[in-house]
Formats: sequence, structure tokens, C-alpha cells
Amino acid sequence: MLTVEMLSTGDEVLHGQIVDTNAAWLADFLFERGLPLTRRNTVGDALDSLITILQERSTEADVVIVNGGLGPTSDDLSALAAARAAGVELELQASWLEHMTRFFESRGRVMALSNRKQAMIPAGSEMLDNPVGTACGFALRLNRCTFFFTPGVPSEFKVMVEKEILPRIQQRFELPAPPVCLRLTTFGRSESDLAQSLNHLDLPEGVVMGYRSSMPIIELKLTGPASKRAEMEALWPEVRQVAGESLIFEGTVGLAAQLADRLRERDLRLVVSEQFTGGMLTLELNQAGAPLESSQVLAARTETLPEIAARARALSEGADDALALVVGAREEETLLFAIHSEAGSRAIRVQLSLGHHRLPVRQAVASMIAQNMLRRLLNGDDITQGHGWVRVIERFAL
Repeated sequence: MLTVEMLSTGDEVLHGQIVDTNAAWLADFLFERGLPLTRRNTVGDALDSLITILQERSTEADVVIVNGGLGPTSDDLSALAAARAAGVELELQASWLEHMTRFFESRGRVMALSNRKQAMIPAGSEMLDNPVGTACGFALRLNRCTFFFTPGVPSEFKVMVEKEILPRIQQRFELPAPPVCLRLTTFGRSESDLAQSLNHLDLPEGVVMGYRSSMPIIELKLTGPASKRAEMEALWPEVRQVAGESLIFEGTVGLAAQLADRLRERDLRLVVSEQFTGGMLTLELNQAGAPLESSQVLAARTETLPEIAARARALSEGADDALALVVGAREEETLLFAIHSEAGSRAIRVQLSLGHHRLPVRQAVASMIAQNMLRRLLNGDDITQGHGWVRVIERFAL
């Protein structure tokens, strides 16, 4: 089996000062194309450490994608480390130096002398184009391994993986068919509860049931080789049945995006009012392209269920009868929600005992409750039900 690894570089990554989003993106990108990563390493900005790990992995892996360390500053050491590991010198790529010069000139700037370093790559290596930045990448063969060196800027890294690196891997290696991964996401059920309910499944050889917990959701993933697709699809209805009312969406398109599509398909508009969630709900819906008529973030204030239901109706009427979704303030471990549609106003008070979680997590749970209410409304279901471990303790209809 082809072994593909990633090496992330930089003190800021090693010490947790930034989140390595490139690693998560690459792992998912390659997995979907039949190239699951077999190992991920991280090393800081120390030349000896970089040289050592390049030499070590060169005898173990088929492909290593190295991310970071191609900038113009003194702590960007990847090209030098690669040259030292291979026992060669750095060479100036005149064509890339000209490209960088034009890059800065087109922006009305003069290129700093320090940027010249970004056109220096190990002798004998293959230059990789970077269409959106100033750091060229390069490919280098060392022992049994092909190394691909990329800049750390996510926008540059991703386009180089897609346009420069993946095509070279596909050309040089015989790749397996991408695995099949059937996914659904639940809200309101615990991971242990779901796992226990699915233990009886007779999985085909090579097929695994996986669970990804990311508060407040649990994702179920049935993953296996392409040759097992028919058997996996035959099992999938049973997985759906176990998920039951907690199933909020299937696939990789999130709930906010699916709600946005549903609203647009039905030519519906939405007005949002938030207190406890502080704008998080609006942000998620807006980023998904939902047809928001307006939104507001209010300071916390005490309300009753009739009052919040009346406020939802007033918001709807003030926005030419758009749907209205309201998240109230948190009071003594409870939280109020209301929604207004042409069928009237409904409001619920839920128990939200999440004191051991940080505020952003509690807000994310509240945002998901609101989205689940909207999902159930659009499905024609009772919005006061189907919230799982989020216990509804009071209901009101207007």
C-alpha cells in the first residue's frame, strides 16, 4: 500500500500557537481520493531537527508532503534542510525570481531582498508552481521517498496540493479506488448510546462504523472499500433507523447550508433575533447563504414564553411575514426559543445544564437547537419535540 505522510513545520504549530488546519484539510482531501494519510509529524523551526526527520522519513514513506518553512524570514528553513538532507546546494530559480518581481510590481511594491530566498531550492529538485503567492514549492527525491514542499499559507497550500501535487502522485503511482464513506449527523444522542444501538450490525469485511463527536453533534460514518459499496448501502437504512429523530442531515453539507437551500427552494425569508447565542446563529446561517431578511443581537433580558412567542410574531409581521426565529436569554440553567410561521407562534423552554462547558460550546448547542427547530418546521414536524438529551420542560403556542 502506498504510504503518504504529512510533515508540518514551524514553532507556532508545534507549540499550539496556531491550529494546524492544513493538516485536517489534507487528511480529508486525500482520504476522499483513496490516499489516506498513514502518519502526521510536526517539527519546529530547528535546522537539525528538520534534517533528521527528513532523512528518517525518506527511508520509510513513499510520499511526504512538507508544509511550511518556505517564507522569506530567517526561521523559514525547509529548503535549506532539504538541501542538507540530500547533500546538495541551494540553486536560484531565475524564472521564479522574475515571477516574484512581477508579482510585487503588479501591486505597486518593490520586492524586498529577503524574498530572493524564496527562489532558492535544492539542486536537482523539481519546482512546483504557486499561482497565488511568492513561495515556489518543489519536489525532491530522497532514498525511497518523494517529498513535496509547500508554503504554510492555507490558500497557497490547498491550490498547490490540488493542482501540482495530486496530479504528480496520480501519474507516478498506481492508486486504489477511493473508499466509500456514508455519513450522517445526529443531534441529541450520546456517542455511547448510538454505539450500543449499532453494535448488532453485521459489517462486511473491511467495513468499519466510525463515530466523530464534536459537541453538540455526533457523526456516524460507515467506511469501506469501493468493492463493498452495495453491501454498505444495504446496511445504511438500518443506521438511519437507529439514528431516528436525532438524524439532522446526511452527507458532508452542514445543517445551516441545507436549511439555506430549503428556504430558497420554498421562496421563504427568515428574520433572526438572538440573545444567548450572541450572533452565532446569524453568522452560521449567513455564511451558508440563507435568505435572511434581518437579524438582531439583543442584551439579555427576562422573558416568559408568551412574551418571546409574541416577539417572534411581531418580528415576522415587521418583516412582511418572513419566518422568525428567536433565541432568548439563559436563565437559571434554562433557555427560551420561539419560532413564528404562517401556522402561528410556538415557544419552548429547555433545560441547558452545560456549566462545565465553555461559553462558545453552550452557544453552539443553543444555535443547533434553533436550527433543529427550523429544520423540523420545514419538515412539517412538531418543533417542540425531537431534541434528544436537550429536555423541553415547558411549551407554549400562540
